[in-house]
Amino acid sequence: MRDKLQNIKNEALALIIAGADQAEKDRLRVHYLGKKGVLAEIAKEFPSLASDEKADVGELFNDVKQAITNALGTVQAESGGAALPSVDVTLPGVKPPLGHLHPVTKAIAEISSIFERIGFTRVRYPEVDWDWYAFESLNMPKGHPARDEWETFFVDAPDHSKLGKVVLTPHTSNGQVREMERVKATPPIRMVNIAKCYRRQSDVSHTVMFHQFEGLVIDEGINITHLKGTIDHFVKQFFGPQRKSRLRPYHFQFTEPSFEVDVTCDICNGRGCKLCKEGWLELGGAGMVHPNVLKAGKIDSAKYSGFAFGWGVERTYMMKSGIKIDDLRLLYSNDIRFLTQF
Repeated sequence: MRDKLQNIKNEALALIIAGADQAEKDRLRVHYLGKKGVLAEIAKEFPSLASDEKADVGELFNDVKQAITNALGTVQAESGGAALPSVDVTLPGVKPPLGHLHPVTKAIAEISSIFERIGFTRVRYPEVDWDWYAFESLNMPKGHPARDEWETFFVDAPDHSKLGKVVLTPHTSNGQVREMERVKATPPIRMVNIAKCYRRQSDVSHTVMFHQFEGLVIDEGINITHLKGTIDHFVKQFFGPQRKSRLRPYHFQFTEPSFEVDVTCDICNGRGCKLCKEGWLELGGAGMVHPNVLKAGKIDSAKYSGFAFGWGVERTYMMKSGIKIDDLRLLYSNDIRFLTQF
């Protein structure tokens, strides 16, 4: 029986491989696999087999039937018995679509890498924090507008006797004094904190949740030239060697002097166009750490100085050359048509 089945298999495969057309394949299918076909006749002989032979012969029978079926390129549909279209098994398979990292995730990885290469350490601090770290320690008095409930999300939780209310951090600057406490008032500090921030704003350039990266350097003899050099390095590494940066005097409670940082427009390269008007785009804030902030972190401001900067990841990414995003909210729309472009 085993030899007979093997001969049937070899014979059938040889006829099929010889180049049978569809009509011939249909005839061979009926001849070998039909209700009155060769294999059906073989199956009638099973009852006469010894009990110890039935398992082995049955397995070979199924193997022969499957081999002939595959060679013919047809399978019987489970419902109705109609033959499905043949499949060319030599064709390359269709790969399933693969996802990729979200553009914000990729931007965070690139930003981290740039700063790590010049000696910064990536740190993480709470995204739900006390009012003290988010405002009070950063030289913001109790009546400051940023501490208004129309600007900041306050958490419905008991107040701390010393640290105040619980807030969703409106900026990553809450990590500044925490980092000073971590080093126990003994610099140097060279950290970059990247985390989620929350503000009650939503328009084409703001979302209620966004990511920010905070840089903080504190050591002896740190001055504005170190700040400018760090910013220039980042701008050229992230945006490209043709882009330039500038510091523009401004006011922030936690830095003195304070600056807004601009970069040249990637469309006109600083010459001026409809997008930027004067050739510059605002990147974010920066400045020398205010002595009151150093005092809150128990750092001797007579011995140490430092600089800090805080920029939105999404906004920074949108200003990258070749990225044409006119509404920051698109990054969180979960629209596959949009995300697959990156």
